[in-house]
Amino acid sequence: MPDAETPAENVPESGLVVVVDEARPLVDGVRAEFDAGAALGVPPHVTVLYPFLPPEQIDATVLDRLTALLAGDAGFDTVFRGLGWFDDRVLWLAPEPADAFRDLTGRLVEAYPECPPYGGRHDTVVPHLTVGALGDQPEPDRRERLEAAAATLTAGLPLHARVREVALLVQDAPGGSFRRRATFPLGPAGG
Repeated sequence: MPDAETPAENVPESGLVVVVDEARPLVDGVRAEFDAGAALGVPPHVTVLYPFLPPEQIDATVLDRLTALLAGDAGFDTVFRGLGWFDDRVLWLAPEPADAFRDLTGRLVEAYPECPPYGGRHDTVVPHLTVGALGDQPEPDRRERLEAAAATLTAGLPLHARVREVALLVQDAPGGSFRRRATFPLGPAGG
């Protein structure tokens, strides 16, 4: 979803994400200060596919196809044990097993090859829950504040969550807030 790494174009966007409500007590305060997506109504999440189709192209046929595709994937449990940094600028929580998220992304990219993850900007998909970013021109003490937040977050780990559905988030206007348009249940968890 939109962040310092993936600036939005001047069109409404959509994305498929796993919302991690269990992370709210740990990350909401940090995200409010450091994650531009939080101000746009994007909940704590692991991105599955962003950008997805333009919202005006998402009709009943697309929603039905997503329902069928995602019902074929089993729900799973995930745990966030550590933090990571992208280019020392974006702080994120690392989910395990990461391959379970990559599998969801792979299934969706097979069905929608016109929607490469992150617009094709990265060679590898790294599943993550963005907590904060420094921005293009951070104020002098922003890095120190984000590093202090990282230490606090580490003390709150591990964080356990259940992945049972994928949410479709959409914007109604370019640069506007995101809202949840649909939720797609995953299949029963494996035994």
